[in-house]
Amino acid sequence: MGWAHYEYPPPEPGQRTEPGSLQQRLRGDLTSAMKSRDALRTATLRLTLTAVKEVEVAGDTARALDDAEVLRVLTREVKKRREAADAFAAAGRGEAAERERAEGEVLAAYLPQELGDDELTAIIDRVLGELGLSGPRAIGPVMKAVQTAVDGRAAGGRVAALVKARLANT
Repeated sequence: MGWAHYEYPPPEPGQRTEPGSLQQRLRGDLTSAMKSRDALRTATLRLTLTAVKEVEVAGDTARALDDAEVLRVLTREVKKRREAADAFAAAGRGEAAERERAEGEVLAAYLPQELGDDELTAIIDRVLGELGLSGPRAIGPVMKAVQTAVDGRAAGGRVAALVKARLANT
């Protein structure tokens, strides 16, 4: 494969470019972290870009990921770090838990701003109005539609709790 598929020079940190811009931003930020000898950012971004590459080459054919797919990988990586930090803390390994939390914070900076309760409730109410569903049996279709509308800007458990509360009141 060769180096021809990479754009040089990498974009400045935070700069948006064409499709795949989030991945390019991660690469650019990795370069900056390496130059500034920031070991935590360097290691975290390397692991994350490796996770992105694994998704790209998974399956029958390799493909480039769009920003939405890269965001899903980032969200998964942040969740992994949060769970690992909790596990380390429960096992009395505070130093390892802190490292996982710090890595999670590095990656969380790339995620879109999380929705507030008011915004999330408005989305749920809009979906309920569009679908015309009510009662606890409607949770499946409502959750699917709300998750699509939320697009990773709220944790699934938080969305589920609010959807259940809304459906219980209908």
